[in-house]
Amino acid sequence: MSGTANIPHPQNEPVLSYAPGSAERAALKSALSAVGGEQPDIPAVVGGREIRSGTTRDVVSPHCHARVLARLHQADHATIDAAVRAAVEAQRDWTHWRFEDRAAVFLKAADLLASTWRQRINAATMLGQSKTAFQAEIDSACELIDFLRFNVHYAERIYREQPDSAPGAWNRMDHRPLEGFVYAITPFNFTAIGGNLPTAPALMGNAVVWKPAHTAALSNWHFFKLLEEAGLPPGVINFLPGDPVDVSRTLLGSPDLAGIHFTGSTTVFRSLWRTVGEQLDRYRAYPRIVGETGGKDFIVAHPSADVDALAVGMVRGAFEYQGQKCSAASRAYIPDTLWPAVRDRVVAMIEDIRMGDVADFRNFMGAVIDGRAFARIREHVDQARSAPGVRIVAGGGTDDSVGWFVQPTLVQADDPGYRTMCEEIFGPVLSAYVYPAARWSETLALVDRTSPYALTGAVFARDRGALVEADRVLRQAAGNFYVNDKPTGAVVGQQPFGGARASGTNDKAGSILNLLRWVSPRSIKETLVPPKDYRYPFMGEA
Repeated sequence: MSGTANIPHPQNEPVLSYAPGSAERAALKSALSAVGGEQPDIPAVVGGREIRSGTTRDVVSPHCHARVLARLHQADHATIDAAVRAAVEAQRDWTHWRFEDRAAVFLKAADLLASTWRQRINAATMLGQSKTAFQAEIDSACELIDFLRFNVHYAERIYREQPDSAPGAWNRMDHRPLEGFVYAITPFNFTAIGGNLPTAPALMGNAVVWKPAHTAALSNWHFFKLLEEAGLPPGVINFLPGDPVDVSRTLLGSPDLAGIHFTGSTTVFRSLWRTVGEQLDRYRAYPRIVGETGGKDFIVAHPSADVDALAVGMVRGAFEYQGQKCSAASRAYIPDTLWPAVRDRVVAMIEDIRMGDVADFRNFMGAVIDGRAFARIREHVDQARSAPGVRIVAGGGTDDSVGWFVQPTLVQADDPGYRTMCEEIFGPVLSAYVYPAARWSETLALVDRTSPYALTGAVFARDRGALVEADRVLRQAAGNFYVNDKPTGAVVGQQPFGGARASGTNDKAGSILNLLRWVSPRSIKETLVPPKDYRYPFMGEA
């Protein structure tokens, strides 16, 4: 529902530098001390009411896992049931708010995040998810601000899209929210995703039950409190930390389930989809299922590639945020004519990288998110150390005595089917296959068929014909395709993000395509002067 909107045209939020002596650096340092000293008792919030079950999990800092940042209450069955009821009840009013009034809530949230809340949420992201100042800034500040502002812009475009009308009739489209609640399941690795998955459906008039990742609960909690300050009515978004199996069992069993907005593992997403499919008869409508899952993201270099640009793309693409981006470069295909030079440059950068407490701004990397991730990544590295035809070219060290630290690691595999070339690791491990330079076309086909995923990929070449061929052969291999750039760093409004195959439904977060999934259009025809005679002119006598 909309009157006459006049939405400010969005622009991407500028990225602050945090250079020595800058005001933002001092403000972030202060926020790190303040947020790190609070240790909040984080409840579930259902219908605006804070509920503390008494059963808690510690939220710890990955780079100092003895440091407890917060205690997170796990929703019990009564609270989970109450969240469904609260969402359904809240939508009855929220769905009838004018679009401008809903938009105002999220535009205010964006401005709060861009100003008074910026360093608090950046600090929570750094402490709870072990992001550096820069990685936090581009995520929990800039990208989340962009989601909030650009989504309002895209929503206005949807509402303005109206059908033509013939003489004597008025046709219009009513973009209704879905009937029921949307279940938002958010990951640890991006605070911006944690914020976008519940707010995008809510903007379109839906009510949401939001299950945050335990390991991102600190930043997600602060963002939820920001939404309350921005004027979000109680029950429109319900904050529901808890056991993922218990929460999903109840929510997916509700007849009022209208949609799932998910980012996480392929295994979990397939399980959710399977459960919904097995229970279709119980739902009031077919639930919308929107998901972005994993990736085995590639870099493929042509013999004409610029060696320096390629090496930097490999290091930044693979090791920023400890390789824990869905888009992180995980496999690289380098021609033998370039490999010695590329290898030497990458090894030199790896040896120069500092890792440790992200509050020390000299560090390029922090720790991986938790003990389970650490053990999984270490197992891959340890096996590579002894596998025939596999060499650890640089890095490979692990240490969990203080934090869950894994060195940036470059693996060279003689077999392009070796497991680290094929399996998602979600850590700072980049595997390289050195191919004969004359076998460019065959290598492109190898890149396409190696992985079931199709999220991001990059090609480096100065030969335009090689770029044209790569674009054609790899067209289905990546939903976000980069030319002479690393395969990470999608910006809202510039590179809508998402992949297909085993990487998800490719509904492109940060675009109009995603918001279209959260509405159910209704066509309305109003005849201004209705006919009064059933007969048509052709029926007259000759």
